[in-house]
Amino acid sequence: MTWLRSLVFLAVTVIAMLVVGIVASPLLAFDRPRAVRVTRWFSRFEVAVLRVIADLDLEMRGLDMLPDGPFLFAAKHQSAMETYALTACLPQACFVLKQEILQVPVVGWFVAAMDVIAVDRSGGTSALKSMVTQARAVVAQGRSVVIFPEGTRVAPGELQRYHPGVAALYTGLDIPVVPVALNTGLFWRRRGFLKHPGRAVIAFLDPIPPGLERKAFMAELETRIEGGTRTLLDEAGGA
Repeated sequence: MTWLRSLVFLAVTVIAMLVVGIVASPLLAFDRPRAVRVTRWFSRFEVAVLRVIADLDLEMRGLDMLPDGPFLFAAKHQSAMETYALTACLPQACFVLKQEILQVPVVGWFVAAMDVIAVDRSGGTSALKSMVTQARAVVAQGRSVVIFPEGTRVAPGELQRYHPGVAALYTGLDIPVVPVALNTGLFWRRRGFLKHPGRAVIAFLDPIPPGLERKAFMAELETRIEGGTRTLLDEAGGA
């Protein structure tokens, strides 16, 4: 049954992408704000379809308890599920992502319309400076920024090095950082086809205030995200 549900979910997703691509592509040239709304609608649609077809529900914890922002959200990344979920629940946020995503036909066009911060990962120091400059402009508008510190999806229970981009933003923006833990990878594996039924959790943890020394911040961020993620993995039955 899981295999069949996953196949139906994939079919519905592909059909929805085709319809959005055909119907909404003209908006990219003539009405970008509406194109952005379509993109966010698609994210909400995907979360809903996961629940209805794959019996995979999503619980968001702690977002309603945060004080007024803007914030730098630093999230664990295990599957595509949190990409959809964070896009849907943080409608004013700006995402930091790898530049290659913008080169994907159709999908990249709509992502670019969302006013993202695209990073050239081979750009070194100049890329970091550009990222911080763009993020400052976003925060000046009262908007939050979202970054995945590990830079890629990581299987549940695994850890990759946290990249310096999150520390550069923490230092350059001088705003609180909200660590985000999750267990979505238990239900939607990295590059996996099967969508396992259950209740995935994305948890927004207590903010880290600005002003910490760089190394202390990185250690605190990793401790909170990894500790929170381990708790959610154990809660759901482990990796």
